[in-house]
Amino acid sequence: MKFNVDGKLFQQQISAVSKVINSKNVVALLDNFLLRVEGDRLSITGADQENVMTAYMNVSNSEMDGEIAISAKRLLEVAKEVSNQPLSFEVNDSTKEIEIKFLNGHFNFMGVESRDYPERRKFENPQVIMLPAESVRQALESTAFAVCADSVRPVMAGVYWDIHPEDITFVSSDTHKLVRYVDKHLGRGLETSFILPAKPINVLKSIITQEDGDIKIEFDDKGATFEVGDYVLTSLFINGNYPNYDRVIPQANPFELTIDRASFLGALRRMSIFSSKSTSLIVMELGINEIYMHCQDLDYGTQAEERITCSYEGNSMVLGFNVQFMIEILNVIDDETVVIQLSDPARPALFTPLQQKEGTSLHIIQMPMQVF
Repeated sequence: MKFNVDGKLFQQQISAVSKVINSKNVVALLDNFLLRVEGDRLSITGADQENVMTAYMNVSNSEMDGEIAISAKRLLEVAKEVSNQPLSFEVNDSTKEIEIKFLNGHFNFMGVESRDYPERRKFENPQVIMLPAESVRQALESTAFAVCADSVRPVMAGVYWDIHPEDITFVSSDTHKLVRYVDKHLGRGLETSFILPAKPINVLKSIITQEDGDIKIEFDDKGATFEVGDYVLTSLFINGNYPNYDRVIPQANPFELTIDRASFLGALRRMSIFSSKSTSLIVMELGINEIYMHCQDLDYGTQAEERITCSYEGNSMVLGFNVQFMIEILNVIDDETVVIQLSDPARPALFTPLQQKEGTSLHIIQMPMQVF
């Protein structure tokens, strides 16, 4: 098996696929990429025990179809060092020896028998939907940061896709914060739902570009295949019932604080430098059109305080929040002005952009912390 590839594009494709491969695998074969040549088309596949991802690219001077498993770590290192030049691969199908030639030299190393490498899951009677790739990327960017990393709550370790005939609602929560993102542009007349784990969510975010048109999603009750551009990702869903998220979102927070997002975010970042490393607690004292923020870290003898103007005419109150969580929330609100709806210091705060994008709505809640 012989073929030539563009080094830069090859590095790009294997780097994307490598995000699926675990750093430590029980099955040694999963430490490898699967390279398969069919005509003038090369497929590069990576897998763990729940996800399989393939990237495609064109090759030249191809001789004989075939496949080989190659150490992912070694191939990534090789491609990085010679990414600015064309590469020529020659694989001995009987001995599995691999030779990679570049302009001024060559590498030789051994491949692995690929016979038992995982294949993409086959679906029986799947449902198929086509969605604008950029809209899906925006939904995932808005929700992925709040996915639960606690293994005690596996059902919340992903983004919940609540698919309705008129829209798709994306939900994530780690119990400290919850995000609900609704996009009415994505309604396709279906009524179903699934929970996509954090890993494929992050992979999808990384491979969707603004140049991509639609993403094809083929799924059943166990898993889904996502086709976008030159990439195909198959993943299993998280099994279980997602909690009732609408019940958690406050419906009657009477006090409304409106503030410039950039100014608020800058102040929070400055506060975070001096907040407690163990709790990240920041105290916010709300007065008429002003927030007085302060924090301290007793372990290191540091403290900080800052005042920032806002629009607020509710009851005076003292609130405690995790400053890192607040920074994460403001980073995904794509508007110059943020609205925070409040009721009392013991109840969650509701964050929204002042102007929701047409056809979409973003609501984020954050649980308060006790102020000592």
